[in-house]
Amino acid sequence: MSNPSFLTTPQNRRIAYHQTPGSGPGVVFLGGFKSDMEGTKALHLEEWARERGAAFLRFDYSGHGSSSGEFLEGAIGDWFEDALAAITTLTTGPQILIGSSMGGWISLLVARAVPERVAALVGIAAAPDFTEDSMWAGFTPAQRAELARGQVVLPSDYSDEPYIITKRLIEEGRDRLVLRSPLELPFPVRLLQGTADVDVPPSVALRLMDHATSPDLRLTLVKDADHRFSTPECLDLVTQTLESLLHR
Repeated sequence: MSNPSFLTTPQNRRIAYHQTPGSGPGVVFLGGFKSDMEGTKALHLEEWARERGAAFLRFDYSGHGSSSGEFLEGAIGDWFEDALAAITTLTTGPQILIGSSMGGWISLLVARAVPERVAALVGIAAAPDFTEDSMWAGFTPAQRAELARGQVVLPSDYSDEPYIITKRLIEEGRDRLVLRSPLELPFPVRLLQGTADVDVPPSVALRLMDHATSPDLRLTLVKDADHRFSTPECLDLVTQTLESLLHR
């Protein structure tokens, strides 16, 4: 596996990335919370892009994977700034954004900031506003009191290490919410969602679909698919969705 390249953002964070040259519109993968660009979906999409001759970009947010910084020091706004820098610096013209889980929220923030740079948006179990609507809303009074002192520890279904949720993550996230005010998405949007997803349930996708304004917004539910959305059938659906957008 080749070593990543690095981009220094305007905030002086060093972002690791892999870029595949090809025709446009390019495809950009935005990963989830505490994940990295070496995951199943990112690598599957890179292979698809190479076979198709499509431009493709995957990267690590600061505090994730091979990028600089500490995960516990980061927040939604930092990772949005990382994504914005990567897209506006490393790509040319409108891109198809594919956001997985938290990456779906980050994609929506990018789309709101630079809609002219977005050709289409694909959300895979997109998780807009999750720090407020899932984490904070689900905390017990004891957990909220613990958070007020700096951080709270939550179990993880994806790692032996628990999630450590910081006060800054929750408070800074409130400045980045996208479901509380009009959300104009002037391009095709595809939401892919598993019915067995217990981390980001289908109700989130339905809320996003109802809230956003788009000329062409479609939601596809996959029975029994979980939050990982990484079975061969789910991965095929992602690339089929991309193909349909590229053939528009």
